[in-house]
Amino acid sequence: MLFPLLLMLAAQVAPAAPINVTGHAWAPFISPMGEPFRAKTVTDDTLADWFYQADRNRDGVLTVDEMQADADRFFAILDSDHDGEIGPTEIAYYEWEIAPDIQVMSNTRRAPGEVAAKPQKPEQERSPAGMRRQRMEEDDAQLGLPGSLQGAARYGLLNIPEPVAAADTDFDRGITLAEFRAAAVDRFQLLDSARTGRLTLAQLEARRSAVLASRKNKRDEKATDSRVGNALPKSD
Repeated sequence: MLFPLLLMLAAQVAPAAPINVTGHAWAPFISPMGEPFRAKTVTDDTLADWFYQADRNRDGVLTVDEMQADADRFFAILDSDHDGEIGPTEIAYYEWEIAPDIQVMSNTRRAPGEVAAKPQKPEQERSPAGMRRQRMEEDDAQLGLPGSLQGAARYGLLNIPEPVAAADTDFDRGITLAEFRAAAVDRFQLLDSARTGRLTLAQLEARRSAVLASRKNKRDEKATDSRVGNALPKSD
């Protein structure tokens, strides 16, 4: 009688079947303020996900006020200690935990449904010229040289490698809400090249397609430097 009783007790305390979570190593969309939007299926449109979230009145048009409101929302997420500033520890958490894809040495991820490139030949089988070209392309990407994209710029609409830290316009290693909101206005204006005061999803999709195309093109050594950063503080 003891053995059947033990089997019954074991059945009662046996753990439930494990939960299997499927992850996708797909490229996220990084919003102009640095928030990652990740696809769960190959049909997910991550740019549209951000746009519809930011378009608060659902009129199909994004305004500068809506861009600022969306920046306010993301700022509240990043400001985990609620002291009104995104400090160095919170910036590090953003770079390592929230959006690790933006790190300089991280591999470029593919968009959902994008076919993987053919594997390269082993290094010993490649020509010296091919190996030199690959090293040059890797160096260009790490340095953000003209024709290359670095960090968040590989997955966003603007060539800003670290969108959160880039909002620190006074270089004091902290980002206030005022700085983050000002960055939202500046970035809206960069996207609104026609100065209409409104952005549509179609406009942003066209810009996104251009960014993705530039990732696949080799650097033109004569191209101008199109990187976007912060202006230096004005001296008194």
